[in-house]
Amino acid sequence: MKPEIVLVIAIFGTFTALEIIFTKFFAKKDQRPKDAIVEIVSLVILFGITQPLVLLASNYLMGLAAPNWENAWAGMAFVPAFLLFFVFDDFTQYLWHRLSHSVPWLYHLHRPHHDAPYMSVRLVYRNNLFYYAFMPSIWLSGILVYLGLGWVYSVYIVAKLLVISGAHSDVRWDKPLYKIKWLSPFMWVVERLISTPSTHSAHHGKHKADGITNYKGNYGNFLFLWDVIFGTAKITRKYPPEIGVENLEEVSSGEQLLWPLIRDKQSSPAE
Repeated sequence: MKPEIVLVIAIFGTFTALEIIFTKFFAKKDQRPKDAIVEIVSLVILFGITQPLVLLASNYLMGLAAPNWENAWAGMAFVPAFLLFFVFDDFTQYLWHRLSHSVPWLYHLHRPHHDAPYMSVRLVYRNNLFYYAFMPSIWLSGILVYLGLGWVYSVYIVAKLLVISGAHSDVRWDKPLYKIKWLSPFMWVVERLISTPSTHSAHHGKHKADGITNYKGNYGNFLFLWDVIFGTAKITRKYPPEIGVENLEEVSSGEQLLWPLIRDKQSSPAE
């Protein structure tokens, strides 16, 4: 088994163990039977089918369009290569995520991620099955891999998973660090650089009136820096009292996973 796969399993396993110990991983507050169905199916399909197929398809298309460019950047130094993934994967995903909260049909693909009334590592890849197939960042990552940066992608994807798993988990690793006064300058930088439980749970907050929720902002995945740069950041060092979306209509697990193929009622994006 490849080292990066071992690390991915280890990261998920660690956050799962922490949630089992501290926050009831299998019995989140207000969870419903359909939540587990959506989370398991979306995770298995993404890693088992969607991501491998997108990477293979992008490799095939690049082979047709630019056969002489295969592995052309294989000798690039690690730091600039890593920065390329920040731009073409993470920044592109920030834009895609932001667009998903503005364009109705895209929101239907993304709404399963916000349908859960809790935070958890279980939510990291909880989305409609078509959401990741259309996500430009995966296709662009595939192009970078074709150009010879696959080894950098292995490191990048592990680092990204570590950050976004920590940001979604309800084991709030940042909370005790905020209480240490001499760490305040360090945490000031951290919370503006990467997604944390505080900043990302604000994006999942249920009520605008709570003063913490920033549903139309805090879109960052790996880097929260994009929100800071583009004016969509809200930093309070607090956590919303409730998770979800106000006035979000109930829909089945089938519609969450397979909209527009399955529609059991007309649901619309919450404003």
